[in-house]
Amino acid sequence: MITPSTLLLTRSNVRELLDYDSCIDAVEQAFRMSGENRTLPSAVLGTHVTDGGFHVKTAGFEKGRLYYAAKINGNFPQNPARHGLPTIQGVLSLHDARDGRLLALMDSMEITTIRTAAASAVAAKYLARSDSRVMMIVGCGIQGKSQLRAMSRVRALERIYACDVDTGLAAEFAREMSDAHGITVECVPHFRDSIRDCDIIVTCTPAREAFIRRADVSAGTFIAAVGADNEHKQEIAPDVLASSTVVADVLDQCALIGDLHHAFASGVMRRDDVHAELADVVCAKKPGRTTREEITVFDSTGTALEDVAAAAVVYERAVSTGVGMEVALGA
Repeated sequence: MITPSTLLLTRSNVRELLDYDSCIDAVEQAFRMSGENRTLPSAVLGTHVTDGGFHVKTAGFEKGRLYYAAKINGNFPQNPARHGLPTIQGVLSLHDARDGRLLALMDSMEITTIRTAAASAVAAKYLARSDSRVMMIVGCGIQGKSQLRAMSRVRALERIYACDVDTGLAAEFAREMSDAHGITVECVPHFRDSIRDCDIIVTCTPAREAFIRRADVSAGTFIAAVGADNEHKQEIAPDVLASSTVVADVLDQCALIGDLHHAFASGVMRRDDVHAELADVVCAKKPGRTTREEITVFDSTGTALEDVAAAAVVYERAVSTGVGMEVALGA
């Protein structure tokens, strides 16, 4: 009997193999396939522990072969300050769903960072005004940087406002991103100082109480709400969602752990008030932005559909270039 090999890929391997443009294209195609009912059902499992938690996400789709991915991530927001460790750590396993082979084990941190921002960029293609030029990022950690990189590939951004409860981190973000991307990035002490001037707002914080309210948001704005990925987190107030065109990455998931969870719990919205899932917009079952004045919101809780799309790109490139280490786990 043949013992199949498994490819081991480190975070640096993944970073080498996965670029933003390719990830955006792959994530968009995966959402399109989902809207056309050509993907395997996705699932999520979460477990809370002291100071953090774990979640497991699974999904599958066909891209030459039938891929299936399962990702387990630990999310511990106090890690950087307390232990000098990343907030998010984990692993993704990629399988051939026709015979069960474990094709690859790869570090999930880079996958998660890039695919999350790629999903926001895909949403912006359909929900942000085409002439959007000014963006605010609230939350200037690793994900904030990734959001800037991805969003700048789908909109011709000219000015970025950066805000974080850690003003030193926001100032460092502004310097680094200005130099790296040739875009004016300005650190602002409070988001309300500049938020109404923005065409795009991205929130990627661990906040447990909503801080973006309807009075903060100008007509025509697109909001990518990225931070709420468990039922205790919240960034966008229910009154914003209730007065906006809301698109969920996965409605069932957003109803449990996204900003929509809080809008439903407060009674200001029902599931029927949500405009669409992103898959339905990408495959043209539902329209994206229809007027310049409407406020659009993407409730992004993160789906393994994005993970498997990104992982397939990484794996295929690793095989073709000889990157990674092969091991026979079943030997």
